[in-house]
Amino acid sequence: MTGTGVRALVLALAGLAANDARAEPPAYRDDRSTPEAVVGSLYNAIERQEYLRAWSYFREEAARPFETFAAGYADTRHVRLKLGTATGEGAAGSTYYRLPAVVEAETALGTRVYAGCYELRLVQPAAQGQPPFQPMGISGARLAAVDESFDAATGRCDTGATP
Repeated sequence: MTGTGVRALVLALAGLAANDARAEPPAYRDDRSTPEAVVGSLYNAIERQEYLRAWSYFREEAARPFETFAAGYADTRHVRLKLGTATGEGAAGSTYYRLPAVVEAETALGTRVYAGCYELRLVQPAAQGQPPFQPMGISGARLAAVDESFDAATGRCDTGATP
């Protein structure tokens, strides 16, 4: 093999190693204790291609059929998440939260940035008297594609009525 051939082989192997390093999934994370932890866990599951777990972070009132949900992420290769500061308010035994978010999604078609807001609900644990226990979950999400870069984009939540 010539010097050029060896160099090409080394570069090709280095490229494979870089792809393998990126293909290594992040450590498993399932935390439902805060709004930031729930949404972070959602994207951890998506990054790991664990779509059933990702779907489980949505409350019943917000969940699409699992097959539709999973199909929406079928060509997702990589995600990045940037969160703002959650705000919350209590009402009738529940706490409702709004969490600004920016998501960068890399798919087979390219990379897109989305910005918006996640809405979460926690029925107060002391008020839950019958199984199954309902942890904090996503009760709504409004994200839209934006033209800004991931670093420049800002998630925003509308102020007003309880989600």
